[in-house]
Amino acid sequence: MLVFFLVYGAGPLDVTNDAFCRGGYIEKDIQQHYAGWLFYRQSDLGFPFCLTQDLNYPDGISIAYTDSVPLFAALFRILSPLLPDTFQYFGLFTLMCFFMQGAFGALLAGCFARGVLLPVLGDILFVSSPVLFERAFRHTALGAQFLILAALYCYFECRRHDRMPSIGLFVLNIAAITIHPYFLPMTYAITLALLAEYAVTRRRFAVPALYLFADLAATLAAGWAFGLFYGNASGGSEALYGYFGLNLNALWNPVGVGGVQWSRLLPVQNQVGGNYDAFAYLGLGVLIALPLAAVVLLVQRRLHLAGLLRRHWMLAAVCLILSVFAVSNVVTANGATLLTVPLPAKLLSLCSIFRSSGRLFWPVYYLLILAAFAFALRAVPQKAGRLAPALLLAILCAVQVWDISPGLIQRSDAMKETQSSEAFPGGLNSSFWQQAQSLYTHIFSLDGIQDDALHLALYAADHDMTTNDPFAARYDAESLAAARSDALTALSRGEADPDTLYLFHDETVFLKYADAAPDDSWCGEVSSADGSCHWYVIAPGMQSFTGDDLCTPFDENYPLRLADYTDQLWNRGVLDSDKKTVCFADAPFTRSRLENASTICADGKTYAILNFDDSDPGWLMLTLDIPDATVLWDKELETIS
Repeated sequence: MLVFFLVYGAGPLDVTNDAFCRGGYIEKDIQQHYAGWLFYRQSDLGFPFCLTQDLNYPDGISIAYTDSVPLFAALFRILSPLLPDTFQYFGLFTLMCFFMQGAFGALLAGCFARGVLLPVLGDILFVSSPVLFERAFRHTALGAQFLILAALYCYFECRRHDRMPSIGLFVLNIAAITIHPYFLPMTYAITLALLAEYAVTRRRFAVPALYLFADLAATLAAGWAFGLFYGNASGGSEALYGYFGLNLNALWNPVGVGGVQWSRLLPVQNQVGGNYDAFAYLGLGVLIALPLAAVVLLVQRRLHLAGLLRRHWMLAAVCLILSVFAVSNVVTANGATLLTVPLPAKLLSLCSIFRSSGRLFWPVYYLLILAAFAFALRAVPQKAGRLAPALLLAILCAVQVWDISPGLIQRSDAMKETQSSEAFPGGLNSSFWQQAQSLYTHIFSLDGIQDDALHLALYAADHDMTTNDPFAARYDAESLAAARSDALTALSRGEADPDTLYLFHDETVFLKYADAAPDDSWCGEVSSADGSCHWYVIAPGMQSFTGDDLCTPFDENYPLRLADYTDQLWNRGVLDSDKKTVCFADAPFTRSRLENASTICADGKTYAILNFDDSDPGWLMLTLDIPDATVLWDKELETIS
């Protein structure tokens, strides 16, 4: 708890203070978690829990897929009538994670050291784990690292007394699915190791098998009760297994997301693709203690690895399996991909259920920290005195905390910055959003994921709107595509729902339908104040809206731009082979501007049109008298007939 207050401060514990949820920090995923809770809170209470129809509208979705901590969401949804209008539980949840990390870290250390002082010193290594902070600040639910420590504690405590796992481990596995499904393979791997070793040692197989079967059944029932199996979660898994794999340098690579450096001494190492999500830096204290203590014990013949493997053969096996799965079939080291093992399509799809494979290394990660603690204690000669182990651990912990302190300071500063709602106002700065909030009950995204989708989701939740924007981790891709197709067909006929605000992410798609919009609609581009976000909108009933400097109405003066199209031949609308041919989306607006034009103008310069080609359906291609058409990227173009 002390560590939590030192890094987070007390602000997040004020349940009526949602500034840090709205402002976001690091990857800003907390906005997704909070939006999921807001949508669920204003939904009808039903069973299964955690379902809301206002997200992934009209099919609905479980807010387990917005990582909104289903267990806490369900509890506080029941208590919602008694809660203040503004209520967030993410600060309380994170405090609980740190409290439990400390509790089970001390208990786990206590399996290898007597008394109070040594386990408490060892516990510092667990509560200062860089992985704990990296996950708690990026994905709140994944801050529940204590689930792994608790499972390891149950394992070693039961092995020490040679007994079956208790009801605690049974409940722990159930709790894992109600917090975040990614913990399931980790806690169950440890459970399986304990059951298998007990069964082989005692030659009793029926009872462990019954325990495992009952636990699995209860876990699946809990998953169903909290809505994890609701609907068809076929979308959101575009990044396949292998992309978020564990880099072979992960244990000593101190770089976190956002460029945060977790070491005062060790340099940042290169990574490939999504290796950043498999962050597993051990800390300098552990990196020094683990190999040195192991070498000392091996030289003194006090560390018998063969005996350890014989006693904990199944734990070693599941650690090997988890490590191989974490590295994935795409093996990376520093900035290079060493090899890619081809997998059958069905196996690749199955593995992609846990596509962020690097996370499954966490049980091994915490076992390495535990080994550093246990080996260091055993490496101290008995003749050195009773205080020598405590002194060694104190030095080890001091080095560990000193090493990772830059990361702790940066994370703390990020949290302080978000305590003011003005710190991150989001991109919804235009007066358009103020006027729209009272006119619509639905926000319908017609392509892709909208710019600043998380602030947009908070906006929808605040004003009792529904949204189909696919910002959740999983969603029904087929249903979304069908609903979008139906809406686009209706818009092409000039039929718009007066209760729906239509948003386009791609200007190319917008231009195809803006001309057919009903006469009572306002159509155009709405930008953020900093120009980083753009929405293309069809807003029925807002024909009298005059707009502000952030709005560009769709009329005869609407700017002409290249289609932002890229494939093997085209680069953002410019043909790579000659860089003289450009493309535009074939829409009535662009065709009327280009069909009889002789010249394109940009930044005061003119470029003659040498050829007009509309032979490719959906596209208009111009060949220009220009040395390199990439100078036209992102430019507002004019035409001369």
